[in-house]
Amino acid sequence: MRRLLLPLLTIALLLIGNWLFNGYLNAYYLQILVYIGINIILSTSLNLINGYTGQFNLGHAGFMAVGAYASAAFSVYAHPSLQHWLAFIPSTALDPALFLLSLAIGAFAAVLAGLAIGLPTLRLRGDYLAIATLGFGEIVLVIINNMDSVGGARGFSDIPGYSNFFWVFLFAALTVYVVGRMTRSSKGLAFMAIRDDEIAALSLGISNTRVKVTAFVIGAAFAGLGGGLYAHYLNYLHVNSFGFLKSVDFVVMVVLGGMGNLWGVVAATALLTMLPELLRGFAEWRMILYSLLIIVTMLLRSRGVSVKQWFFKARAAS
Repeated sequence: MRRLLLPLLTIALLLIGNWLFNGYLNAYYLQILVYIGINIILSTSLNLINGYTGQFNLGHAGFMAVGAYASAAFSVYAHPSLQHWLAFIPSTALDPALFLLSLAIGAFAAVLAGLAIGLPTLRLRGDYLAIATLGFGEIVLVIINNMDSVGGARGFSDIPGYSNFFWVFLFAALTVYVVGRMTRSSKGLAFMAIRDDEIAALSLGISNTRVKVTAFVIGAAFAGLGGGLYAHYLNYLHVNSFGFLKSVDFVVMVVLGGMGNLWGVVAATALLTMLPELLRGFAEWRMILYSLLIIVTMLLRSRGVSVKQWFFKARAAS
């Protein structure tokens, strides 16, 4: 019973928060909150690959794109037919079920993409792996850009708006929980063993390729899940939203939060998602200030001050 108490309490708090924020919070601030939740899913899943396993993935936005477009395509093309055939089920129960199914399809499509890139390339290391994953992300965008069924270069529109604060932060909490439990388990220690010394891990009987592929697949699944939530919140997709710079954003969040630091990455994600919005008043200098703040934060990290500590100290001071 105690094990069920925390999940039930989390769901209850998220439902209350969803009701309050949708009813009383400005839509602009609500959108920032939702983006923070989606980015937490993406950065935490990338932390499993880059931070805990020590691989250099520069194509995480590609997995997000695969999940977003697969999930959105299912909602646009399959939902109307399923709603017709399952009309005897109340829409209040049917719509969330179909939404969860579309998210599962997006995550599964990203898993297939993770296997496709993971199996042939994870024998590579360092810069070579980064180049391979970067190429994968660009290939995904080129393929999507030439698919008329998902809008091609025009973009994919008319996606149902099922995502909200509740769903986004429910899955953000699930992502943090799963990654945290995995990395603290006995099998999860294999991720960090490979990060620290692949040869030593191999001598202990750890299958380096299997562990790397496992990290890639799990990270890709959560990236696809985040992409599905993003698609059903924004109601429109375009390949420009999943370019190389999007992957770099997630890498920066992981690096600033601390490679392999679960809560540090969560804090850094919240900070870096809010910063561009807080700097909108300085339109001409916004990106310059944003870049300078990232550099300052990196310097603080090199002196032993983590982003998590800085974030919570700043919040307490305010």
